[in-house]
Amino acid sequence: MSNTDETLTIPSRLPVLALRDVVVFPYMIIPLVVGRDMSTQAIEAALSGDRLIAVVTQREVDVENPAPEDLYAVGTVCNIMRMVKLSEDRVKILVQGVTRARLHDYETGRPYLFGGVEIINESPSTADDIEREAQMRSIVEDLQRIATVGKSIPMEVVDVAENVTDAGRLADIAGSNLNLKLPDAQTILETLDVNDRIDLVRAHLVRELALIDAQARIEDKAREGIHKTQREYFLREQLKAIRKELGDSDDKDDEIDLLQEKIDKAKMPKDVKSEAEKQLKRLARMHGDSAEANVLRTYLDHLIELPWSKKTKDKLELATAREILDADHYGLDKVKERILEFLAVARLKGSVKGSILCFVGPPGVGKTSLGRSIAEAMGRKFVRVSLGGVRDEAEIRGHRRTYVGAMPGKIISGVKQAGSTNPVFMLDELDKLGSDFRGDPSSALLEVLDPEQNDKFVDHYLGVAYDLSDTLFIATANMEDAIPRPLHDRMEMIRIPGYTLQEKAVIAQRYLVPRQMHAAGLKDGQIEIPRDVLELLIDNYTREAGVRTLERTIGSVCRKVARRVLEENAEKIVVTARDLEEMLGAAIYVREEDETEDLRVGLATGLAWTPVGGEILHIEAQTVRGRGGLTLTGHLGDVMRESAQAAVTFARSRAKALGIKDDFFATNDIHMHVPAGAIPKDGPSAGVAMITALASALTGKPSTKGVAMTGEITLRGRVLPIGGLREKVLAAHRAGITHVIAPEGNRKDLKDIAEDVRKTVEMHFVESIDQVLEISLGIDTHATPAAKAKGKKSRAKKAGKSSAASHGATGRVAAKSSSAND
Repeated sequence: MSNTDETLTIPSRLPVLALRDVVVFPYMIIPLVVGRDMSTQAIEAALSGDRLIAVVTQREVDVENPAPEDLYAVGTVCNIMRMVKLSEDRVKILVQGVTRARLHDYETGRPYLFGGVEIINESPSTADDIEREAQMRSIVEDLQRIATVGKSIPMEVVDVAENVTDAGRLADIAGSNLNLKLPDAQTILETLDVNDRIDLVRAHLVRELALIDAQARIEDKAREGIHKTQREYFLREQLKAIRKELGDSDDKDDEIDLLQEKIDKAKMPKDVKSEAEKQLKRLARMHGDSAEANVLRTYLDHLIELPWSKKTKDKLELATAREILDADHYGLDKVKERILEFLAVARLKGSVKGSILCFVGPPGVGKTSLGRSIAEAMGRKFVRVSLGGVRDEAEIRGHRRTYVGAMPGKIISGVKQAGSTNPVFMLDELDKLGSDFRGDPSSALLEVLDPEQNDKFVDHYLGVAYDLSDTLFIATANMEDAIPRPLHDRMEMIRIPGYTLQEKAVIAQRYLVPRQMHAAGLKDGQIEIPRDVLELLIDNYTREAGVRTLERTIGSVCRKVARRVLEENAEKIVVTARDLEEMLGAAIYVREEDETEDLRVGLATGLAWTPVGGEILHIEAQTVRGRGGLTLTGHLGDVMRESAQAAVTFARSRAKALGIKDDFFATNDIHMHVPAGAIPKDGPSAGVAMITALASALTGKPSTKGVAMTGEITLRGRVLPIGGLREKVLAAHRAGITHVIAPEGNRKDLKDIAEDVRKTVEMHFVESIDQVLEISLGIDTHATPAAKAKGKKSRAKKAGKSSAASHGATGRVAAKSSSAND
């Protein structure tokens, strides 16, 4: 038992009331609302006795049922003056602090807290009377100033303070009426030395007065710049300024702090970080719900999420790269060799700066997947951007932030998607870029693809430079001629031809059939497509340079097999040639090998280059009674029409050699037609086929079966070199043609043709139209004995070479892929 004064005796053990958000001081009278069950039972226990209860503050306000270790050690013994029951589980009590006490030895087993109480006696003030009076007067004056401005201290407290003579009690009164944080208030309660306690209280009073002065200045400044009608805005500005001066934070402050932290972690270049922090300060001054604030948030998010310093480590092992390329792609040996050369140079230099590769070829030959394989071989991220149909320069450089809905361009967005500064960046469909009044995107790409400039690429949206020098750009295109010339000059063209029948069969067995089998839900061993059936499927149902149609067709077969597996409960189905016709219908492509000689009169087979590979082209000629007119049909372009006119002129110049009467051309009309009239056709290389079809119609001699031809003609009868021969020969090979006539000038390109094609297609290289007609029609059109002698010599030389080719030499196939639109 302890005595705090002459009238009140405090037991050594008392019920304990835990408070969440307030510290009770001695002599303080305060109402408390209690709702926790353990707290109400502690109050009831106190009321059933001497109405004394120990009040102590929780360390953490979120703890619902505090244990002794969750409470501060020092509290206040209080007297319960009054209690009012608010509801079934809530009561309101009025308590008065009596004395400080240290709590210890809590008992267990009770439904409420109950512990030992040790009364704490404060240390008396050691200051002399004058110093103590000065300290107390200073406290009272500060309380008066705070109360005068109408803040948290009422005047009644000041009146009480003026009449208090005990320094420790005055410090407790002042501390209990300041809006202090719980740890600060608890520190004052636990400070037993009166001098130290007065110093603490005075420090808090000085801070409170400083905050009041700062608030007054803030209010004055806010009023100066804000119109009277903007009351709501003024209140927000005032609140923001107050929070800033207090050092408190709200949700917006948390957002600004979080953005600043992200900016610091992004490791931006110095100038970029400076711009980001400048915009962050602008955002901090704006109202959070304004439209411009949302624009700035989006801008800062883009800056933060860009990989300014994140980089993947290159793995430039050539053996590994070769394994990856071979595993992902069959054939394409020359393309793979060039890629390995590129990687070797990159390893020796330690940089990818230099040549920018552009894969040019028909659809479906593996251009995009080659880029993905390069990324895998180098250990880099891969990102692809399609440029097809892009007409606005802003899609490359980004939109300026002044526009609604502005966003970065495709380049910066792609790098952001990759998440590293050195991805393999594929610019797909480069030949399909457009341009209009909004700008020329190809011009914007010049900076992107120039190694001397792209280390400071500026996107209009970002407004700061971004380093693209470590990015490996790879482009793809179907038509080389359609690539803008300035872009063409910055890239190295790697031309990818189409696949042969044998290559397609291997690709189907290794890649397409397993992929489509699993896509159809079939397990290994449930379907088998023999090699000969695959070749029949390729030959009769697909005729393309790539393998896209082939994969779709194989997918159709797999789906039908999946249905049969379920319906017939079969463990394995082997697809036969007869099954193909049942599953896919009649053959789409039929070779025209069985035509009679009469049907081949006036017909010649030409070879054409298209953006999707080579194609065969049937050219028909017919003569009818008339007045010497020339009719050309089949949606022909200007160049092809001129070739037809040159063919007619040459035929008229060799009329006698062809056995044509002098008045024939005056009394007959000539009609030349190229089937598939809905498809536009143009280019010079159909000249030899046109003169062959015309000569066949004029002489009545049929064209030789299995022969196709290509070459540009002149009025003097010369055959000039053409482009795209490799693709044209592959088209002839796919169509089952065994002889191809080509210009002598293309003989140098023989090495570019696949070995299996050279074995099955015999090439006839010619210099003149006379040689073409002799091979295709068996007609000798040489006009003079000297010319005949020269022709015999040339034919003898050619025959010797053809004989050598038939005995195992390279089969005279020449091709050099060109972008001529033949």
